[in-house]
Amino acid sequence: MSILFPRELLNDAGALLGELQMRSLRVVTAESCTGGLLAGLLTEIPGASATLERGLVTYSNAAKITLLGVDAGLIERAGAVSADVARAMAEGALRHAPVEVAIAITGIAGPDGGTAAKPVGLVYLAVARKAGATRVRECRFGDNGRSEIRLASLRAALALVREALT
Repeated sequence: MSILFPRELLNDAGALLGELQMRSLRVVTAESCTGGLLAGLLTEIPGASATLERGLVTYSNAAKITLLGVDAGLIERAGAVSADVARAMAEGALRHAPVEVAIAITGIAGPDGGTAAKPVGLVYLAVARKAGATRVRECRFGDNGRSEIRLASLRAALALVREALT
């Protein structure tokens, strides 16, 4: 039993990894506000190495630029927490890894960093696939604590990947 993640998250992650493995799809994560938690969640599942190729923590803007190829001008114009940057993160991860699916997360987990336009709890997720359009989702989880925002981001990311597989 995992002491790191709630049981329902582990169940969802296991089901998703099973679906990806059944389809012979490999995945990469590109994470900012979750700091590698999604990759950590996936690796809690025995046999994850058959599906998870790598996890990238791109917490800083410099990491988004150098590891994922996100355009510095895009970050300056749209902000690191934006739909456009989430899309660029996912598509960059897909280009830089030998996988078929990429998941990106960027947001403001708090307690600081929020503004009226981009409050604490604002998270953008993106899933890019070699075969199919990139899906981007905006989530507003509210200012209910850093851990809760990060866990909610994981739930939403798993759900978005499942949707992208349909």
